[in-house]
Amino acid sequence: MRLSSATPSSKDKDAPPRLGDVLDFMRLLWAVDHGLQSMSKRMESKIGVTGPQRLVIRIVGRYPGISAGQLAEILELHPSTLTGVLRRLQERGIVERRTDPKDGRRALFDLTARGKELDAMRVGTVEAVVRSTLKTLPRRKVEAAQEVLTILASSLGPEPDEE
Repeated sequence: MRLSSATPSSKDKDAPPRLGDVLDFMRLLWAVDHGLQSMSKRMESKIGVTGPQRLVIRIVGRYPGISAGQLAEILELHPSTLTGVLRRLQERGIVERRTDPKDGRRALFDLTARGKELDAMRVGTVEAVVRSTLKTLPRRKVEAAQEVLTILASSLGPEPDEE
């Protein structure tokens, strides 16, 4: 099957065919998503937490006593999305939940000693790969990528009537 003039030349036979800006960008997004999922599974088997759980641990470590609502706001997620993550981390003795003394309906989260160990880890995590990658790039490129991804994430969010 012959692809088209967009097919890589013999010099670039290992390069994927050009699909145009939109499809090439989507292909990269899916490659990043696949990489994140794969690394998250490796993290779970090696250190006992997934990539998303590690992100929650890092944020709770930065903001001890954070509420689930505040955590959801930082992560730009619906609070119900975090319920399972927080429950699993609590069951495994990584975060502890306490009642807000000012509002008995609200739960606050802190790291346990085990959670603090996981928060301090610097190798073998998605975060370590992202950190080392970002260090290789000029600040302007990182900012441009953040801008594109922020706009895209916002565009992919729920429609106002879906919330």
